[in-house]
Amino acid sequence: MIRTSRLYEYKAKSNTYVILVDRLWPRGISKENKVWDEWMKSIAPSNELRKWFGHDPEKWEEFRIRYHEELKFHKVEIDRIKELEQQYGTVHLLYTSKNIEYNHTRVIMELLH
Repeated sequence: MIRTSRLYEYKAKSNTYVILVDRLWPRGISKENKVWDEWMKSIAPSNELRKWFGHDPEKWEEFRIRYHEELKFHKVEIDRIKELEQQYGTVHLLYTSKNIEYNHTRVIMELLH
């Protein structure tokens, strides 16, 4: 099972492998207080795409298309998430966006399922 949550609302669970999938280190989180097992920043949208999108719902469909194109070059990371799901049973992908409906983890999930 693969789940997603906003980092600031995530409650740690046992027997779950947790991956931060944002390109930037989250605001207000010290390295001592991180709740994830791995930071997979390479799978996050490129800086150019992230800045262009700006979580604008009107750009969502074009963002999905462009991000799918970027993810074609991240097969290793997608495969790793699938392997971790097999190993741990549950993988939790964390993001920091305030917008829970229009964020890149939805596109990642499309590829994983």
